[in-house]
Amino acid sequence: QSQFVESGGGSVQIGGSLRLSCAASGFSLDYYAIGWFRQAPGKEREGVSCITSRGGTTKYADSVKGRFTVSRDNAKNTVYLQMNSLTPEDTAVYYCAALVRPGQRTGDVCRSQHEYDYWGQGTQVTVSS
Repeated sequence: QSQFVESGGGSVQIGGSLRLSCAASGFSLDYYAIGWFRQAPGKEREGVSCITSRGGTTKYADSVKGRFTVSRDNAKNTVYLQMNSLTPEDTAVYYCAALVRPGQRTGDVCRSQHEYDYWGQGTQVTVSS
């Protein structure tokens, strides 16, 4: 069951750009850090980026550092992942996730993958040569 609304995936040529969006409906994201993950066919899901609840801290996997930028607009209840200089190795389904505990601010720090319990439906990113 999808717990976020994701958009922005698609097909792009090497070197192209996409911006992914992760939006929540029916609850506020401003208490929660958001993690971005991706999973390629036949591979384990891996962390890509994260952003804390107020946007004060961002982290990136070495494989995307300098190419991807995570940001958030809590007024719009949305988190973004700007993806530039894309390569075929970036081809994967991309997910956003949060640790949600009603009434509790869990987003002061980024979390490990296993700690996240709310997940988006995933959006496909395909980079072709």
